[in-house]
Amino acid sequence: MDLGLKDKIAVVAAASQGLGKACALALAQEGAKLVICSRRKKEITEAAEEIEGSTGSRVVPIEADMSKQQDITRFVDVAKREFGTVHVLVNNAGGPPTGNIFEMPDAEWEKGFNLTMMSAVRLTREVLPIMVAQKWGRIITITSYVAKQPVNELILSASFRPGIHALTKILSNLHAKDNVTVNAVCPGNILTKRQEDLSRARAEQKRMNFQDYLRDAAMQIPAERLGRPDEIGGVVAFLASEKASYINGVSLLVDGGITKGTN
Repeated sequence: MDLGLKDKIAVVAAASQGLGKACALALAQEGAKLVICSRRKKEITEAAEEIEGSTGSRVVPIEADMSKQQDITRFVDVAKREFGTVHVLVNNAGGPPTGNIFEMPDAEWEKGFNLTMMSAVRLTREVLPIMVAQKWGRIITITSYVAKQPVNELILSASFRPGIHALTKILSNLHAKDNVTVNAVCPGNILTKRQEDLSRARAEQKRMNFQDYLRDAAMQIPAERLGRPDEIGGVVAFLASEKASYINGVSLLVDGGITKGTN
C-alpha cells in the first residue's frame, strides 16, 4: 500500500532508540525525509546513518533536549532550513521516572511536566502555523496506555498524559478545517529499553528472575506477548498518511488488549 508519504518532511523527537527510532524508520521506509533528535549526539548520528542506509531517505540528526524551548526551536528551524517545511510531527519524549507521591518532590513533578507535557506543547506550537499555512499536516503524539489505565508506580506519566489527550482533541477540533490531523498513539507494554529497565526493577522488587518476570507480564496481556517497537512505527506511519486523512482527534491504543476499559 502506498501511504503517500514520499518526499514528505517529518520531524521525530527522541529518535535515537526505542519508539522514536521505530517511528522514524517506518516513515523513512515510506519515502519521507526526516529530521530526528536526541540529547545524545553519538546515538542520534548513528541512528540517522542506520535509517538512511537501510531506506535511502535523507535523515538529518540533531542533538537537542526536548525539555528546552531553545532546543525545540532550533530543531524545527533545521527542518525548515534543510527542507523548507514540515508535514509530519511525531511528539515523543522519554518517560518520567517511577515513584510515589511521597518520594516525588515538587522538582520531579515540574521536570516531568516539562518533559512530558510541555515538549509536546512547544513542538506543536512551532510546527502548527506551517501546517495551517500549507493546508496539510499530521501531528502525532506518543503517549501511553497508562493515560487510560493508570499504573500505580507510573504516577507522573499517568498524571500528565491525559492532558496531552485533551490537547489532542482540542487541536483536532480547531484545525481539521485546515487539513491538519492531530492524534495520539498509546502504546502498551512494548519491549524497549525503558520497558526493560522498568521490568528489571519490578523483577528485583518481586525477587524474580528477569526472564520469568517478562514471561509472567506477557501472560497478563491478551495477546500473550509484549509488543515490538515496529508495531508502533507502523501505526504512526499510517496516521501520518493520506490514507488516514479522516482519522482525527483519537487517542489510539496499541497495547495487545491489556487496557480493560471501553474508551
